[in-house]
Amino acid sequence: MKNIKFRLIVMNFLEFAVWGAYLTCMGTYLDTHGLGRYIGWFYSIQGIVSLFMPALMGIVADRWIPAQKLLSLCHALAGAFMISAGVYGMMTGQDVQFATLFTLYALSVAFFMPTIALSNSVAFNALVKAGLDTVKDFPPIRVFGTVGFIFTMWVVDICSFLEPGHTFTLSFLHDADAMKEAGMSIVSFQRTPLQFIISGGLSVLLAIFSLTLPECEVKKDGQNKSIAEALGLKAFALFKEKKMALFFIFSMMLGVSLQITNGFANPFITSFGEIDTFAGTFGVKHANILISISQICEALCILLIPFVLRRFGIKNVMLMAMFAWVLRFGLFGIGNPGIGVWAFILSCIVYGFAFDFFNISGALYVDQETTPDMRSSAQGLFMMMTNGLGATIGTLSAQAVVNHFVNAAKQAGADPITIWTGWQTCWYIFSAYALVVAILFWLFFPKTEVKK
Repeated sequence: MKNIKFRLIVMNFLEFAVWGAYLTCMGTYLDTHGLGRYIGWFYSIQGIVSLFMPALMGIVADRWIPAQKLLSLCHALAGAFMISAGVYGMMTGQDVQFATLFTLYALSVAFFMPTIALSNSVAFNALVKAGLDTVKDFPPIRVFGTVGFIFTMWVVDICSFLEPGHTFTLSFLHDADAMKEAGMSIVSFQRTPLQFIISGGLSVLLAIFSLTLPECEVKKDGQNKSIAEALGLKAFALFKEKKMALFFIFSMMLGVSLQITNGFANPFITSFGEIDTFAGTFGVKHANILISISQICEALCILLIPFVLRRFGIKNVMLMAMFAWVLRFGLFGIGNPGIGVWAFILSCIVYGFAFDFFNISGALYVDQETTPDMRSSAQGLFMMMTNGLGATIGTLSAQAVVNHFVNAAKQAGADPITIWTGWQTCWYIFSAYALVVAILFWLFFPKTEVKK
């Protein structure tokens, strides 16, 4: 158990670095390669596989394969499929086909999503074996997951190709205008399938590293969860209680918002490059770094949660999260990467409140309102409603909105200003939706205090 904290820090860093390499910039790659109308499908598949794959892999880890070995196997498969998607994208260039790329990506995501829960299980097991306090010692370790996510966001942002010639370079070493005058261009990895190869490579690295982690026991005492319990199906009985039914319904409604900016913020910001006024701005050239402010604030907001929960109560904290989503979307509609960049920055700051305040306070509410024999199933149902059903419905619905107001205009040959106006309309629609959800929650959800 030597250096166990450091080893778990490495595991968490790599776990989320895998995700950060593509999650916030994949939409830009798809959009610049003629697949903009399919962005929603690439993000919704995460929600679809989250409905069953984490639970199924959890059953396997409980009954047959130790968690650290299953973590390794899942990452090996996820990495292989993600690298295949990247290589396919590199080989086909602008001729990339949706069906092939999506299939390889979906298979990778199907094996990656269970690793988030598996990595937590491995960490808790290792900390307990080392005689450490999971409540005290795990959060500082988990923060390095967010650091890893931000790290690969920045790597993919600043790493570039200098074309023609495909010479590797760092974007900040060159002046874009000077390169343009010289007949060359700087192509960020954000716009290429190399983001998939980086992600897949890190997955394979973590697959190897996972085998060095402490052994997790496989339970053989007959007390394993049933499949229904592991999938969270037992918790559906909570819908008989009005208060819990309202909570899970609102969880799904808010979950609609979760992946919208991950999928569409980067292509929106980079689209300003078509407008001369904004073409050379920092945001256009480094959209991923700008967006990473969201993840930085997310990490910081975790520290505020104990205070605000005691001070304002769970309902008010969740209301803060909902109104933060209203601002998150609305500020994107107002802003631009020039003099309006303040709106983008403020949108990224409020994201920490929008994401953390609901997810963590919501999980706490579920823990308080359910009996011990149903808490795990109820938490599974909470995740299913938010990151499963809600996020899937949200990304596909958002894609339909973007297709109508943005992609249709592109296909019609509209000028960049018209396309920008279409994007603004999309963000205002998303903001209006979040506002309606917040008002309904305020009107119909009962006040609940934090139990001491």
